[in-house]
Amino acid sequence: MAKDPGSVSSLGAKIYDAELFRLQAELVKVQEWVKAEGQRVVVVFEGRDAAGKGGTIKRITEYLSPRNVRIAALPTPTERERTQWYFQRYVEHLPAAGEITLFDRSWYNRAGVERVMGFCTPYEYRRFLHQCPIFERLLVEDGILLRKYWFSVSDSEQQRRFTSRLRDPMRQWKLSTMDLESITRWEDYSRAKDEMMVHTDIPEAPWYVVESDSKKRARLNMMAHLLSTIPYTEVPSTVLRMPDRPEPKGYERPPREQTTYVPDHAATLG
Repeated sequence: MAKDPGSVSSLGAKIYDAELFRLQAELVKVQEWVKAEGQRVVVVFEGRDAAGKGGTIKRITEYLSPRNVRIAALPTPTERERTQWYFQRYVEHLPAAGEITLFDRSWYNRAGVERVMGFCTPYEYRRFLHQCPIFERLLVEDGILLRKYWFSVSDSEQQRRFTSRLRDPMRQWKLSTMDLESITRWEDYSRAKDEMMVHTDIPEAPWYVVESDSKKRARLNMMAHLLSTIPYTEVPSTVLRMPDRPEPKGYERPPREQTTYVPDHAATLG
């Protein structure tokens, strides 16, 4: 698959850093608006392995409060969860008023890896395609702001990223045998994605595709688009004032030898 040169042209570091910081500052405003207005926001991140979802989520949340913005990255379902209604374990992670939930993969696992790898039955798959639009309409009707992003990466770029991770001991944990097997099932995943889009790209919760052969461009494009879809306004911040430190009233710190301190490792450097 050929790359689109326009999607991978490099951004200058200064331009990228400046725009990233500007978008992150706007996301802080979104967080404060969500809190002030009692809004609920759900953002779904989907795409092939190594498509850049995790890096984008990391930049989105860098300056946001974990009390209000949560990342839901669910592990393999337990035996008990396998007997529940499929959407049940995802419902537990939906936001309350004043919260944002970012799904690093979501209920769409059933339409992707479960479908391709045979982890669900054909009946379970068809039932998902029927129920998913209904489920999402219910979320939107209840007032949740639902946004869905598909990160699209070319086969050659995915393989390059896999190879880079294999050679990097600090990032090998990002790879699994399932990830590597996806290389041999590229067309199967493509067909599954296309069918998923046909059934779940609904007016109430459309899919937005992010070209992600260039991670930097993908991050900026996705963040800018998300901001454009949320009707937030800047909430006036509370004026804070540093209080005067009171005069000492006779407190004495216990002797240092009575406390166990962390060794000064930094002093051994250089």
